[in-house]
Amino acid sequence: MYLIGYDIGSSSVKAALVDASTGKTLGIEQYPEQEMPIVAPQPDWAEQHPEDWWAAVCAATRKLITQTGISSTEIEAIGIAYQMHGLVCLDKHGSVLRPSIIWCDSRAVDIGNRAFEQMGQGFCLQHYLNTPGNFTASKLKWVKEHQPEIFEQIDKVMLPGDYIAYRMTGHMNTTVTGLSEGIMWDFHLQKPARDLLHHFGIPDNYLPELVPICGVQGKLTRKAAEESGLKEGIIIGYRAGDQPNNAMALNVLKPGELAATGGTSGVVYAVSSRPVYDPQQRVNSFAHVNYTPDTPNTGVLLCINGAGSTYRWIRDLLSQNDEKLPYTQLESIGGAVSPGAEGLTILPFGNGAERMLNNGNPGASIHGLNVNRHGKAHLVRAGLEGIAFAFVQGISVFEQLGIQGKIIRVGNDNLFQSRIFAQTISDIYGLQIDVYHTTGAIGAAKASGVAIGLYPDLDTALAHQLKPVHQFNPNKPAAELLDAFQRFKGYLNKAL
Repeated sequence: MYLIGYDIGSSSVKAALVDASTGKTLGIEQYPEQEMPIVAPQPDWAEQHPEDWWAAVCAATRKLITQTGISSTEIEAIGIAYQMHGLVCLDKHGSVLRPSIIWCDSRAVDIGNRAFEQMGQGFCLQHYLNTPGNFTASKLKWVKEHQPEIFEQIDKVMLPGDYIAYRMTGHMNTTVTGLSEGIMWDFHLQKPARDLLHHFGIPDNYLPELVPICGVQGKLTRKAAEESGLKEGIIIGYRAGDQPNNAMALNVLKPGELAATGGTSGVVYAVSSRPVYDPQQRVNSFAHVNYTPDTPNTGVLLCINGAGSTYRWIRDLLSQNDEKLPYTQLESIGGAVSPGAEGLTILPFGNGAERMLNNGNPGASIHGLNVNRHGKAHLVRAGLEGIAFAFVQGISVFEQLGIQGKIIRVGNDNLFQSRIFAQTISDIYGLQIDVYHTTGAIGAAKASGVAIGLYPDLDTALAHQLKPVHQFNPNKPAAELLDAFQRFKGYLNKAL
């Protein structure tokens, strides 16, 4: 018996096939190999057509079946992870009315900010844990204001993963996690956020019915089976946004557990046993994948814009003849210098305003440079340490909200492959970091097994065959490293 999971990203769709009995991943495929286009009709806009996601799901599925040689008749459940915060508008016939306004589109910022002030900041934080901001509900209000002819034809609105599930099952529905990430769930009243919808002039019936986050959400139709190469009747058993799903894939389900990624930007995701919000809005809170009214587990999301983008800049700067230095080579170069980089400090915030810094934009900068002493090894080390210090600075926000981290779990495919980076975080913050070889698509596949009774719960499904490939255990930090962290904070305070 096999399980299949999808990760519907804005760049590609990834599909993973898992052996349910062993937990072993048999294959992973993605489509397309080149990034899917993002259309920007105006500056700061970003749109994709939902039909392109479905076409990529079908293509990735057929590639995966061919690669593994597994018969689709042996696949019993489907799990879906997806890019968060997007807006999909469907008419009464189930047709897409306009391209999806996706997560990185910022056209609705002012709409959300006005609602935050008009409805009252205290009310919004208590009920929604967030400002309406640039999330899905505000994007829908933008459609109402600027494209009324489309708004009037809407029958249902969905998140990207809801649309893929609709194409699979023929049923329009959503989940509590989906509504919460769109700021359409009222945590205080434990129901859809009708006060916000009414403030925006959005009819209640635009929201589809709720289905369990992890449970039977529908079955694959004959048409979807023919298009995807799967068999008719497979149960769709799980659906969640990419960041809650990535945390779940790392078995981050309990308070005190943190998940982190270090790609172009950095993300730290903490679990709280209660709804929690930040009055300063440095983090966002959403229903976690194991959220229920009785156990209102909340995922608290911190994003660091300046992370891998800084390290990429350093790599490009040191590369020659258009041949990019491998990151493993950079690690070796940086490792030739002792912790603290002999006084060189880098602020890595060169990728826009930082929400965790109250939307401050300190920029990227180099401090303490001695041209007679510092070389490329110091630059690499200071860059990695600066990004690590930014993560530590971000994690401290959780402490201020009463969330105490006990362990960090990470994937084995980003900045955490760097020992310098990971060990710096572990030493400064005093937390163990466990590195796992898993992906969001693998996690979604395993979670779907709960819906068909293969596992009693998510914890069992994820713990099965999920063992760290590496651990970073905290050491007493070197005095030079502590000095470097203090310098970092000093330069940062001056920049802000």
